[in-house]
Amino acid sequence: MARLVMKFGGTSVADVERIRNVASHVKREVDAGNEVAVVVSAMAGTTNQLVAWARETASVHDAREYDTVVATGEQVTVGLLAIELQRIGVSARSWLGWQIPIRTDNAHGAARITEVNGDALVERLSQGQVAVIAGFQGLAPDNRITTLGRGGSDTSAVAIAAAIKADRCDIYTDVDGVYTTDPRIVAKARKLDKISYEEMLEMASLGAKVLQTRSVELAMVHRVRLQVRSSFEAPDAPRLSGPEAIVPGTLVCDEEEIVEQQVVSGIAYSKDEAKVTLVKVADKPGVAARVFGPLADNSINVDMIIQNVSEDGKSTDITFTVPQAELARAEDVIRKAQPEIGCDEIRTDTDVVKVSIIGIGMRSHAGVAKTMFETLASKGINILAITTSEIKVSVLIASEYSELAVRALHTAYGLDGQ
Repeated sequence: MARLVMKFGGTSVADVERIRNVASHVKREVDAGNEVAVVVSAMAGTTNQLVAWARETASVHDAREYDTVVATGEQVTVGLLAIELQRIGVSARSWLGWQIPIRTDNAHGAARITEVNGDALVERLSQGQVAVIAGFQGLAPDNRITTLGRGGSDTSAVAIAAAIKADRCDIYTDVDGVYTTDPRIVAKARKLDKISYEEMLEMASLGAKVLQTRSVELAMVHRVRLQVRSSFEAPDAPRLSGPEAIVPGTLVCDEEEIVEQQVVSGIAYSKDEAKVTLVKVADKPGVAARVFGPLADNSINVDMIIQNVSEDGKSTDITFTVPQAELARAEDVIRKAQPEIGCDEIRTDTDVVKVSIIGIGMRSHAGVAKTMFETLASKGINILAITTSEIKVSVLIASEYSELAVRALHTAYGLDGQ
């Protein structure tokens, strides 16, 4: 017998028929003798509608009341799923965030979980009852409802799994696992059987949309084993016989569980990048602090940074990237600081894409970056910026070459399937 958390997103519970399909998946695990907690999102499109209503009512509104409105979507889903489970003979009850409780900070709209008390859930699970839990919502220190931000149900599921010491947390979505790259771009992309927490975290932060970044961080800290699998597979797919059972999908786990570690496990890309170049900045100590200090003070995340000596040899050009959504704010901040920085010109470019290679095997293999650079050069692709970590190399290139670069790198690192 295993203790499982099963999480289903909005597309998986989009209507009553799909909720019935979810109930069939849950019943399969219950019939196999497992203790099951289910975390669900709002039905597809519901949260967008709730957000639109809040903004239509008042463009500037109380964030606490905003959370009260948008948290209602999950309440509908848990009630419907509990009703359906009861109809098919499975003992179940619904739980809202405040009933567990899932404690958060008071950052309404983007709250972070601080504590989950799983005692009541464990007691009910031991009695054979399925806990149907509303994802995305929690309880602030002042006992007001909070929401966790986009993708927050993934984070809720991992936090619940850690609190009840689950053997695994299954994230059901509209894809059947984690692939070496986007299969819409590379037809020969392969589904990975296993991927390490560190690799998944890099992939999530670099553009892969399968798992929410915060949920992977939480799983890595608490060593919660994640299984990404499709909610649209047949409910009678291979069932569990224990926590180590092999099931469809991709397992996110400790790297010690991965016997054969490939040098590069996947290729990620992000089109949400913008490049900013400050031309002819004075080449003297303290200038970088004057550039990046105001950006940090305004909570603008800076990724790649390059500094080059200008043509006159007396000044420098500083280039960096920010998320496209933050470009306007970043440009405004820099222009206000321009007299202190002393640059001649500010140039921006949104026609760029970040392409990354990721793999824990890079720690013990030399020449990985060389292969990347030679592959891009052979395709006539110019690199605008580079950033690295222990298990990833990212390059910034012109967006027109994004698909060519991904396909070429996928082949160069031997990731193509049959």
